[in-house]
Amino acid sequence: MSTDQAWQKDLLRYPEKRPFLKEQSIWAIWVYRFGQRVDCRKSGLIKKLQTAVYWIMFRFIETLTSISIPKTASIGPGLRIWHFGGIFIHANAVVGAHCTLRQGVTIGNRGDDQLVPVIGDNVDIGAYAQILGNIHIGDNCKVGAMSVVLQDVPDGATAVGNPARIIAKKV
Repeated sequence: MSTDQAWQKDLLRYPEKRPFLKEQSIWAIWVYRFGQRVDCRKSGLIKKLQTAVYWIMFRFIETLTSISIPKTASIGPGLRIWHFGGIFIHANAVVGAHCTLRQGVTIGNRGDDQLVPVIGDNVDIGAYAQILGNIHIGDNCKVGAMSVVLQDVPDGATAVGNPARIIAKKV
């Protein structure tokens, strides 16, 4: 569908031959990548028209799949969403390359200050995990299902619980 490198790496994380027919989460990722491509265009009529198309698709897919990934979020290539639904990523969030999200994940702020998480590369976030506030999740981390992460997680660590605590760290 595109020569966008990030999109190609996203597709590689979906092993099926035709992920658009089998995985609804890929729809939301495609709309996100499309929105980013539109933002890179030069100003003009085509950009305005594509921006309008993006917003219609964004709202439709957001309503249909319950996945909200605004085009202003910074997400690295190779995003994989398992078991779509109930996923919210704040518009200012930063998510690294090759991250995995499961249903019900929230990556957002804790109040009106608009400070949001920075997620490293190769992070695996379990179902219904909440990552909130001005925190950093290191590379190669795992966040357990239903965890509420309110503090930094070092590289290679596993965080679980509410509030999340570090239970393991790779050497």
